[in-house]
Amino acid sequence: MTLTSHPMWYRFSKNKIGMISVSIIFILSLLAITTTVLSLDRIYWPMDPNLTNLEQKLLPPGSLHWIGTDHLGRDVFSRMLHGAAISLTVGFTAMLVSLSIGVLIGALAGYCGGKIDQILMRAVDALLCFPTFFLILTAVALLGPRLINIVVVIGLISWTGTARLVRGEFLTLREAEYVYAARILGERWWKIITKHILPNTAAVILVTAVLGIPEAILAEAGLSFLGFGVQPPQATWGNIIADGKTYLLDAWWLILFPGLAILITSLSFYLAGDCLREATET
Repeated sequence: MTLTSHPMWYRFSKNKIGMISVSIIFILSLLAITTTVLSLDRIYWPMDPNLTNLEQKLLPPGSLHWIGTDHLGRDVFSRMLHGAAISLTVGFTAMLVSLSIGVLIGALAGYCGGKIDQILMRAVDALLCFPTFFLILTAVALLGPRLINIVVVIGLISWTGTARLVRGEFLTLREAEYVYAARILGERWWKIITKHILPNTAAVILVTAVLGIPEAILAEAGLSFLGFGVQPPQATWGNIIADGKTYLLDAWWLILFPGLAILITSLSFYLAGDCLREATET
């Protein structure tokens, strides 16, 4: 059976909302990758995102600048394309960090149980006592607003939900007959986890991964808006909005279009994750 012929993927492919969401994510990712690759050779499309021209500052959307210019005359559309690369990089990379930690902690807690489960879950509860964004903001402020710091901090702080979900699945599956049979045959605990239980939690982990990406994107946008994210002149959706808030009445496009980009991207991931969850439960 091929991956595309799997019943879950077949059900997902029949969901129009899910397929539209995936199409939006794919197009945005393709644009971000293409823009980044071209910029490595100093080829900028439609123009250099950091090229200033004070004679063309705060121009409204038009034929030359499709969604206007900012207070330094920089093309907002070009800056948004480069900002998309930052947002998606943070989203996917932070998700991988968070997922790795969450799956490891949840698997150990759910399979081992007893004192190990209590210790790990109390650590999760302690971390949940603090607002996630506040912890991220504090850590980035201490470490410095570098891209690698932002990615690592978001990943290291956002794994608690994944750990709880994986733990719940492991608590149920560790009592299954095939797991009991593997124990009788003398298989090591780590083989039982990776070979027998983990594959059966793949659907839950996949849904969690998809839903974790927009959370990281929103966290990065919030940090950039507050000035703790990727620093100028590097464009991100958050700092484009931060620059535009001063000119809200005169240059509405500086707020509207980056805000829509964040909304549409996050909503697409959330809808794709929700449709994927429905496909796994059917």
